Amino acid sequence: MENDAFTGGVHPGGLRSTTDIKLLICYILSSIKTGLSQNSVVSVLVENELANYFESASAFNDLILNNNIYQISEESELYTVTGTGKMIASQLVATLPISVRERALSAAINLLAKIQREKENKVIIEKEEHGYKVICHISGGDIDLLCFSIYVPDLLQANLVKENFQKDPEKFYECTLA
Repeated sequence: MENDAFTGGVHPGGLRSTTDIKLLICYILSSIKTGLSQNSVVSVLVENELANYFESASAFNDLILNNNIYQISEESELYTVTGTGKMIASQLVATLPISVRERALSAAINLLAKIQREKENKVIIEKEEHGYKVICHISGGDIDLLCFSIYVPDLLQANLVKENFQKDPEKFYECTLA
């Protein structure tokens, strides 16, 4: 493929063709069962240094305009592939290096798992008189299995507690039971 994409921030072995970037987006969306937002797809490509941010965002918009991907519903920001997008991905995916495909798909699956964890295990940060109270909920479906709060002196630490909790809420639950 012709190198026609900006390569700033792209790791050696990453994508340097607009066509390849579009193909990888179709591959990612056709490989997962649920949709992903445009921001999520672009961040998977950029954070893994597979493609440039501007090229990824532009490729995503081109795929929408060409009816290769579509928004699942009006209320949702999630996109998935059309029949044409699936056909493109299945017929041309072999042109992409397997390392790129594996890294992109692994990152997308990890992102979906993170989104699911954050949806199931809520964290609320409340401003208090002398700091912040971080309230963490571990969900067991319709009920909370565990709910705890911790006081921290500033918002930076509150966000750090939230981030660490949402990385592995099961670990907090296991430690509490132990």
